[in-house]
Amino acid sequence: MKISIITAVYNREKTIAQAMDSVLSQDYPDIEYIVVDGMSNDGTDDVVRRYDDRLAVSIREKDAGIYDALNKGVRAATGDVIGFLHADDFLASTQSVSRIATVFRDPNVDGTYGDLQYVDASDPTRIKRFWVAGDYRASRFRWGWMPPHPTVYLRRDLYSRYGGFRQDFQIAADYELLVRMMVKHQIRMRYLQEIVVKMRVGGKSNASLRNRLTANREDRLAWKVNDLSPPPGLRWMKPMRKVTQFAKSALGWNS
Repeated sequence: MKISIITAVYNREKTIAQAMDSVLSQDYPDIEYIVVDGMSNDGTDDVVRRYDDRLAVSIREKDAGIYDALNKGVRAATGDVIGFLHADDFLASTQSVSRIATVFRDPNVDGTYGDLQYVDASDPTRIKRFWVAGDYRASRFRWGWMPPHPTVYLRRDLYSRYGGFRQDFQIAADYELLVRMMVKHQIRMRYLQEIVVKMRVGGKSNASLRNRLTANREDRLAWKVNDLSPPPGLRWMKPMRKVTQFAKSALGWNS
């Protein structure tokens, strides 16, 4: 089973090498690694070039934002399964992809997801909080739940059947895609109970009050564009999930 991993990057000279190393050091033998650079101008391209002979596909061209870049990666992918690794993130262990592949040995599984660990932006050995996803039920989406998108791996044919990332969303296209796949189309997901990805803090949706308001609006829109009724308390239930994540960190949770 070939697994395609896509990294979209723009001006991440300081972090892109760790992201790429975490993919290229995996013990799983059949990974198709695709890097999509939106014409970085800070030296990122020089870093990526050092890995050219180990990349399946390297795209360097202007794009219309991260979701456009991710869609380019999906179109270029030839793997049976597709996952994404952002340029500020890295896989938690060298066995992460092997464990993901094990889940897909079951032909009744359409996708999988795991847990995520937030780490300090300047010191990734410092844990900031945990995102423990828990078992999957589509009904949990109505209570503000979603799996950590960087840990989600889906069979490639799902993108052909149900589409990729909507580019009319500024911040929450990943959430919309998950609502479309998991709630509207009821794809069959399985939870991998371990930390799959480590993410540096500082996501775009929380970068400012304006971005947070945009994310809240797009969260509701994600339901409406899929002909679904948005949960009444979505705007506060989804952010409240972070309180649990901070609590687990304070208690020293680890998997």
